Amino acid sequence: MKKKVEIFTDGACSGNPGPGGWAAILRYGSKEKEISGSEESTTNNRMELMAVIRAVQMLKEPCDLTITSDSSYVCKAFNEGWLDSWIKRGWRKADKSPVLNVELWQELLKALEIHDYKFEWIKGHDGHPENERCDALAVSEYQKYL
Repeated sequence: MKKKVEIFTDGACSGNPGPGGWAAILRYGSKEKEISGSEESTTNNRMELMAVIRAVQMLKEPCDLTITSDSSYVCKAFNEGWLDSWIKRGWRKADKSPVLNVELWQELLKALEIHDYKFEWIKGHDGHPENERCDALAVSEYQKYL
């Protein structure tokens, strides 16, 4: 039976583009691990993706994941079939324009290959304890560049 792991993520940017930070909390039972990072020049969506990528890459065996994010961009890509459509169209959106951040989407899909997973969207800045912690960590990461 696969381990059930909860992942909470957030990304933040000062300006878009601008300095950015990402953070994640991984929880297995009563154990938690916080991770975070930053980039000097990036976008909010890239930081949202990096948070999920880096969290999933921490896992060394197949797990049953619940990934909670305040990013509509990330959650809708999975929950509303955007990713499947983009892939079928050769990484193009419905309007034929190229999908942004393709290399990060591909990295995330590769990281998720061995896992069962679901994405849950939550409203940001709405008092969700783990989301608030991730936001604070992500903001502190990008503040290194200010």
